[in-house]
Amino acid sequence: MKLPRDLSGDELAVLLRRQFGYRIVRQKGTHMRLTVVAQGAEHSVTIPRHDHIRVGTLGAIVSDVAESFGLTRNEVNQRLFGN
Repeated sequence: MKLPRDLSGDELAVLLRRQFGYRIVRQKGTHMRLTVVAQGAEHSVTIPRHDHIRVGTLGAIVSDVAESFGLTRNEVNQRLFGN
């Protein structure tokens, strides 16, 4: 599945909060740290607060979320982006 090319960091943070329960725990400069308890363990991701997240960065974040929840990348893409 293709990842969106025009997604901002703030938009991604909102999607992760709504779909997976992540919450922003801190922000330093242009990066946010989001945390959730997944499968009995705390999991954190760092998201850049840029206007457009690079595709490689977005792919890495999606892979990290998928691994922490025991899902495939396609399942995470479907939940986040609906494609």
